Amino acid sequence: MDRLAIVVPCYNEEEVLKIASETLRGVLGDLIEKEKISKDSYILFVNDGSKDRTWQLIEEEHAAYPSMVFGLKLAGNVGHQFALTAGLLTAKDMCDISVSIDADLQDDVNVIESMVDSFHAGNDIVYGVRRERKTDTFFKRTTALAFYKVMKLMGVNSVYNHADFRLMSKRALQAFSEYGENNLYLRGMMPLIGYRTDSVYYDRKERVAGESKYPLKKMLALAFDGISSFSVKPISMILGMGFFIVFVSFLALLYALISYFTGHVVAGWTSLIISIWFLGGLQLLAIGLVGKYIGKIYVEVKHRPRYHIEKLLTDQTE
Repeated sequence: MDRLAIVVPCYNEEEVLKIASETLRGVLGDLIEKEKISKDSYILFVNDGSKDRTWQLIEEEHAAYPSMVFGLKLAGNVGHQFALTAGLLTAKDMCDISVSIDADLQDDVNVIESMVDSFHAGNDIVYGVRRERKTDTFFKRTTALAFYKVMKLMGVNSVYNHADFRLMSKRALQAFSEYGENNLYLRGMMPLIGYRTDSVYYDRKERVAGESKYPLKKMLALAFDGISSFSVKPISMILGMGFFIVFVSFLALLYALISYFTGHVVAGWTSLIISIWFLGGLQLLAIGLVGKYIGKIYVEVKHRPRYHIEKLLTDQTE
């Protein structure tokens, strides 16, 4: 039977960690009893530089269940995508299949069994996909829909209503480990792996406790990382806008010449000021966007480590 690793990135999750551990241990126990996974399957909690008691609670859970609850402590806070990557790459050599899920338990743990069944049916990557967004606010539903539409417009291949709740086989993890970039957007990277995929659908729940660790600012940063990591269309759009403005400028020049030779010269102070401000703002926008891309290139070429592991707790830990 296959060894399953459930990878759970955690940042300041002391309020939900015990609940998450109990719930996920129940999931593992049920799957082991049904003989769908091996008895040495485990949960790997990844502490992403938490400032509360998250790591202490992970150590307590490991002490109580040393063969089922493992812990990975990162040296500092590196962000959700890097923390999840650290967990997946650490689990890669200690499992046959992995499932990634957030500690808040908003994703339905009951569909993990369906993911495992889909893996046994021959799929290497199984996406957990939300059926609907009724539990979200109007603002979040609207921005999420806009996000996916923009990503599609930019040519980024991603699964609609899928976050980072997914199953990956060992060979999918191995393929993922070959992607070494720092500009991570895991939702867009998974379709690039190319192995056979499937989706399971579920209804997202409310957080059992605590607050979301993904405010609007982080969501916008993730969106830009996704676009800049997979598409250069924003630069192409700026180029197209530049050509359009040049065309409009020629029309304005033609209008000015006709007005001059027909004697209908207008002072045009207002239109001149508006044009200067518009073009100046557009130029700053274009320079800023190009600068963002250059900055990301700068980060990539340095090849700095994405994270450092401070401590790893497994069933081999003394």
